[in-house]
Amino acid sequence: GPPPPIQKRTRNRTVPPPPRTMFSSVARNVARRAASSASNSASSSFRSPLLLSSSSSSSSPSAVRSMSGFPAPRLFDYDTVTSNLSVSDAISSVEDAFAALARGDVDVPMPMHIGVDDHSSGPSGAGPGDCHIKGGYVQSAPTFTVKLACVSFYKNVERGLPPGSGIFIVVNAVTGAPLGVFQENRFMTDLRTGAAGAVAMKYCSNEEQDAVGFVGCGAIARNMARAAAAVRPIKGVAYAVDGAEEFAREMEEELGVPFEVASTCEELCGKSDIIFTQTPGGSTVLEKEWLTKEGGVTIIASGSDQPTKNEIPVDVLASSKYISDLTKQTSKVGELRSAIEAGAMTEGDVYAELGEVVNGDKKGREGDEIIVVDLTGTGAQDAAIGQVAWDKLSQL
Repeated sequence: GPPPPIQKRTRNRTVPPPPRTMFSSVARNVARRAASSASNSASSSFRSPLLLSSSSSSSSPSAVRSMSGFPAPRLFDYDTVTSNLSVSDAISSVEDAFAALARGDVDVPMPMHIGVDDHSSGPSGAGPGDCHIKGGYVQSAPTFTVKLACVSFYKNVERGLPPGSGIFIVVNAVTGAPLGVFQENRFMTDLRTGAAGAVAMKYCSNEEQDAVGFVGCGAIARNMARAAAAVRPIKGVAYAVDGAEEFAREMEEELGVPFEVASTCEELCGKSDIIFTQTPGGSTVLEKEWLTKEGGVTIIASGSDQPTKNEIPVDVLASSKYISDLTKQTSKVGELRSAIEAGAMTEGDVYAELGEVVNGDKKGREGDEIIVVDLTGTGAQDAAIGQVAWDKLSQL
């Protein structure tokens, strides 16, 4: 998921521990007894319903448990998560979340980013890597979600570990108590990204547009393909520097729809009504003159989720009907950021946010225009897939 702009950090400084001579052991014990006495006094003046229903005194173990008493959240391991959730589970809930987001019914703070510089040759062995923290609450929902996603820990490959990991924490919106911790290692993130791709395709292309290209053929592309096939029957075209043949073969077998492999991205663009781009975002992946398909082209870009990433050229963005998932994010970490920096666009040039199209406030495809849908990933999507995961897996 996308971080906010990376701010300059100062070097770590060693801070000496606080002196331990301020209190003697005797003084510390006196302080503890005083605090305990104050706590007992406070508990005697406020009695919870749970305590009042108990015949035991306020100092009994059962009373202490009732005062502290949220059960531990359930832990769902990776195998449980991956064997019980699919992208089709998430599509309708993510669609609803985008609609709520456009109505202003979702609390979505800006993402938090923690950068871990490369100290792999030093004593700590840390980094390089990045941690993104997102969350959101869809108003009136019974839960909200906080997500921690670690990415780009590429040294893990040498250790026989994946470069990314992550957890979702689903919280009871009534009590504020954590309900479940899902060790999803970016699986649920990829599901909700795929679901957003399905929503974008549904509302920003027409029923006749069934030739679907995939630029980049990794885990996210697989979920995009599954999501696209859930919207309507498709004919797939794949292109990647690596892995396109395997991707096309696997998706054709799994989805029961034809796939072909393009030898160049230009060839893919010429054959595709809808183009999903999901690359590392180190450089742009297509050119405006390649977008020649009659009836218009819809580009659904999900590779840009940091201020250093960019998949779509500025001239394509500036000439398109540009739709963001959340403009306050795409202007900072999405494709829109590069067009703003180049002076080719402003936030005022955003045609719509995706939720406005879902709600019918703005139209999707109207003719043969180029449409770019910029998916940076929102906390609303995380809240949606978190609710789905809790509803389904808590019944196991």
